[in-house]
This record gives sequence, C-alpha cells and structure tokens, in this order.
Amino acid sequence: MIAYKFLRAGRIAPFTGFRWEPGRWVESADAVACETGVHACRPRDLPYWLRAELWEIELGGAIVEAERKVVAARGRLRRRLDRWDGQADRELARTCAQQTRALAEENPDPKVVRVAADIDLVLSRGQLSLVPYFASVAAGAAAGEEARRAERERQAAWLAEHVLEPRRRFFRR
Repeated sequence: MIAYKFLRAGRIAPFTGFRWEPGRWVESADAVACETGVHACRPRDLPYWLRAELWEIELGGAIVEAERKVVAARGRLRRRLDRWDGQADRELARTCAQQTRALAEENPDPKVVRVAADIDLVLSRGQLSLVPYFASVAAGAAAGEEARRAERERQAAWLAEHVLEPRRRFFRR
C-alpha cells in the first residue's frame, strides 16, 4: 500500500525520534494505532500531521486503518515529495489565515475573532503547521463540527492539488 508520512527535517519521526533511511524497511511486531507499527497518512489525513518533510511510504504486512492515519507492521520510505518545499507550507498557511480572517469579519463571535488573532501570532513566530489547525477551530466555532470537518477536507484537497502529484492523489493499495 502506498501512503504518505510527514517527518521532521532530516527524516526524523516526530514522536519517536527515529531516523528513517529511504528504501530501508522498518519492521514492527504489530500494527496498533498510537501504540506500535509504522504510522502513515492517507491524502485526507495530511492536514493533521504537517511537518517539515513529506515522504511517500510503502506499507506492508498487517495494515490497520484508523480515523486519521493508517498503521502497518512494516514500511519503507520511497521518495521525498519535493512539492512540499517550504513554499507550499507557507502558501497553505496563508490561504488558511486569509479564510479565517474573512470568517472573523463575517462572524464577530469572540472565539472566532480570538482564533483569527492567534493565527497572526503563530504566523509571526513561523509556526506554519499550526495555522490549518487554528483555521479548523475557527470554522467549528463559527458553524459547528460539520464546518470544522469541512475545513479539514478543504485543506486536504488543497494539499492534494498543490503537493501530491496528479497520479498519486488517491490512496491506493
């Protein structure tokens, strides 16, 4: 199965600190979400896991699908997606920030306005990966859970269009 994996700079796993080597299989005794195994993303999961590097990963063995991830007994990095290059994360953050500011102008709910201000703060600190999350929080505060989910779906569609290659935009086994 082909999926995607966000890593910190230098191919470092964000939670375990494991340093990945492209092409080398990593094996686990089991695939249990948030416990053991190789964790990866489907295209719809990408906005939840933003980091410095985006890789295409091949998963094998037992594979478990969870709400915002897939987990496999084994996996190997195939190639880095160069379209996630520092410019793409800035552009995603910019579009999310613009949308959230417009939402705050339309909906003066104090929580929506506060989240829009928080986006400006995290942008000024260079914390770009937080902006899509804040945009989903603002959408939820303005119009409920369905709007929050719709914002995350919009972000996933943006990533598919601007970062994933056309032939790879869909999750495949």
